[in-house]
Amino acid sequence: MLNVVVLVSGGGTNLQAVIDGIEAGTITNTRITGVISNNQNAYALVRAKKHGISGRCISPKMFDTREKFNEKFMEAVDEMRPDLIVLAGFLVVIPPAMISRYRNRMINIHPSLIPSFCGTGYYGLKVHEAALARGVKVVGATVHFVDEGTDTGPIILQKAVEVKEGDTPAILQRRVMEQAEWKILPEAINLIAGGKITVEDNLVRFI
Repeated sequence: MLNVVVLVSGGGTNLQAVIDGIEAGTITNTRITGVISNNQNAYALVRAKKHGISGRCISPKMFDTREKFNEKFMEAVDEMRPDLIVLAGFLVVIPPAMISRYRNRMINIHPSLIPSFCGTGYYGLKVHEAALARGVKVVGATVHFVDEGTDTGPIILQKAVEVKEGDTPAILQRRVMEQAEWKILPEAINLIAGGKITVEDNLVRFI
């Protein structure tokens, strides 16, 4: 059984997609052992509670120093004994020690086709605003392993989404979530749970 801990800052729509996948059986051999948010008002924590999943808030604002937060944050994650950590819209910098400890066992969902519109400053609506400003015709989402860079880890899955005339950032964001994010994040978790993925030379290989 793959024990998953989900880290999320906001509404938790990707968390819900994972919960739905587990409950529907499209994600096999997997359970969510905990949800952690840096935002005590995150609706993601409500979603977790509704499904009997342990949830807690731990925020940098709760501590005098970033070092103390990093220490307590890692303790909270470790206590949930994850085989896989899923970043589902988590707007906190992951401590380097945690990245090292969970090498190739931590994944992130990003709302663009990496390497486009990714890296520092590209998150949430900002990604879609930039895509529309550039005039691209195709956008999408990417699931990748987390490394020390920002959106630079090995890519697991990507899915393209068409940009349509009259799109606003909010409309495009919703389409990318519905057509890409909510599909490839559960798929990636299921592949990992099934032992179907390995990383060689910083590239994902399918077994």
